[in-house]
Amino acid sequence: MDTSVRDEARETSGATTGGLLRYVRHVGGEDAVPELLRRAGTSATAAELEDQSRWWSYATRIRLFEAATDVLDDPATMFGVGANVLRTGLAHSLVILLRAMGSPRQVFRQLPRAVQKFSTTSTMEILEAGHTTATIRYRLHDGYPHSRLDCLYTRGLLTTVPQIFSLPAARIVHDECQSDGHEACVYHLEWSPRSRLPWRRRGSASVDPELHALRGQLQILQSAATDLVASDDVETVLRRIVDRAAQAVLAPAYLLAVERPGGGAPLVHSAGMSAAMVPAMAQRLLAGESFGSAAVVVDIASSRRTHGRLAALYRPGDEPMGDESTMLAAYAGHAAAALDLIIALEDARQEADRAGALLALAHELAAATDAAAVTEVVSDALPGIVGCSTAGILLWDPSAGALRSHASVGLTDEGYEVLTGTVLQVEDVPELVGMLTDREPRIIRSASSSPALRELLEGVGTSDVVAVPLLADGAFLGVATAGWHDGESVPELDGDVVARLRGVGDQATSALQKARLLETVRHQATHDALTGLPNRVLFLDRLEELLPAAGTGAHLSVLFCDLDRFKQVNDTLGHAAGDELLRQVAARLRAAVRPGDTVGRLSGDEFAIILPGLTDPADAQSLAQRVGDCFAEPFRLEGRDVAVGTSVGVAIHEAGDAEQLLRAADAAMYRHKESGRAG
Repeated sequence: MDTSVRDEARETSGATTGGLLRYVRHVGGEDAVPELLRRAGTSATAAELEDQSRWWSYATRIRLFEAATDVLDDPATMFGVGANVLRTGLAHSLVILLRAMGSPRQVFRQLPRAVQKFSTTSTMEILEAGHTTATIRYRLHDGYPHSRLDCLYTRGLLTTVPQIFSLPAARIVHDECQSDGHEACVYHLEWSPRSRLPWRRRGSASVDPELHALRGQLQILQSAATDLVASDDVETVLRRIVDRAAQAVLAPAYLLAVERPGGGAPLVHSAGMSAAMVPAMAQRLLAGESFGSAAVVVDIASSRRTHGRLAALYRPGDEPMGDESTMLAAYAGHAAAALDLIIALEDARQEADRAGALLALAHELAAATDAAAVTEVVSDALPGIVGCSTAGILLWDPSAGALRSHASVGLTDEGYEVLTGTVLQVEDVPELVGMLTDREPRIIRSASSSPALRELLEGVGTSDVVAVPLLADGAFLGVATAGWHDGESVPELDGDVVARLRGVGDQATSALQKARLLETVRHQATHDALTGLPNRVLFLDRLEELLPAAGTGAHLSVLFCDLDRFKQVNDTLGHAAGDELLRQVAARLRAAVRPGDTVGRLSGDEFAIILPGLTDPADAQSLAQRVGDCFAEPFRLEGRDVAVGTSVGVAIHEAGDAEQLLRAADAAMYRHKESGRAG
């Protein structure tokens, strides 16, 4: 990249230029992108412009906007670019943060803080934000020539806010433009409220923006793990850490500083900062000094060591949105594991086979998506890395205060049965108590171990074992073990064996954390955050799965429930009481149905229940009555008893798909409501 590109003012985020290029590529084809760059007169490559860690000048931004409009020969191009950001790569983490705010109204109220993630040349002010309307004042700073194309892009961008919540795009009126001599651009927006009927929302995006963002975030996280562990030198890792951090947290600048493994001056990598200020800032970062609210700072640390710190930096007066440190910490955890891996490889260059095994393990762990796969991969790899005969992973069950085997290799069938049938209770194993206390590895020899461990070692045919705790941010996850059969020549159980086992344990810890994050995201994508019940997506999936088995002797029914006077509770007692009512309703419904039934919250105050395996269709009415009866007792809200009823509709499956069955139950519910029968 030439000097002109390197010296670009950091005024426009790569998230903006990247979205523009992806839109042009989608509309005009692959050949349109090189033509766009040529007409814009930039020497930056497409890859550089799509890199979210890079920022560009306002002048480059406008030249790209003008070139895109010319290449596509469409004066409305920039409105289309703004209106399609959810499909062309608006930062996934930002979509999730905005979705968590709960409504378009709340997003518009926080929008001025979000603007700082994309531009440093303008100021946004929310003049009014209502339930379905908003008025926004947007002013370009003095010294920058206003562009109608930039205004057009902003208008398209603002219309997408309701789409974050799967609503139709907002309608926008723009009568005052800075290009016409007005002091600022003023935008009036109006959007439609959410329909209470699920099938009436078909006009919204076919893919939930939050689910799309969660999937994209997971792909980035998995890709980051693969990229980092595939790096073979520290400088490459540092550069990739900063690149990946920009995908987790959008900010004008980033700073990474780590201690050099062999001592000496720290290793520093930065983006968006002048070279003159980097050394002093890196020193402050490593010293643990606070950067205030205008920064997100996380440690790059594993259970073995603290390597350094990573910071996303904002302009003075600006600050992060939400808990962005959580996602940044996930990347820092991968970075720590990668740095650990590099250090371990440097120390083991003469052991080519074992180094190859470590790399293979890292790649396999990057592809593992659940705890079972992680434990299997690690236990399979340990003999080649450590030189042991047996290996295994035992995970900690904090509720039971016990360790249980989850994967093992090298044991006989009898030994495997003994291991899987043994639960190591903390009160029976002093070695486990010691490990929980000091979090240090243990060399366990059968002859000198506690009775419970001696019995286990004899049962699996192992004489000596090295056990290393798996730790994540101080939390005890379990134990990785390497052992040798009775009568085998055992290597010296010194620091080298423990270090190799620890290195694998650190990778296993990082992979287990990733697997748990994946599991959390899967759960968030398919469950209602307020009640924990399956959401509409999961509810329909389960209903569709049960349809083929429905028939004579195993009838399938759906109950559709709508709360009576729910709006009155919200209006008189507040939304907190309304949320508590929904949680209590969910608990009562779960208690009222059979173990194999599925209760879901579809939206608002609408719940539905799948009743499979009914021997007689009339049984559905009995269960509906039971559901109605659970509303007989008042609910305790804000210190008072509140009576809330429900209307219940019943539909028996005869033909059609899951949507049709659910629609029939909803229609029955409305007939029930209109008939005046409550409960």
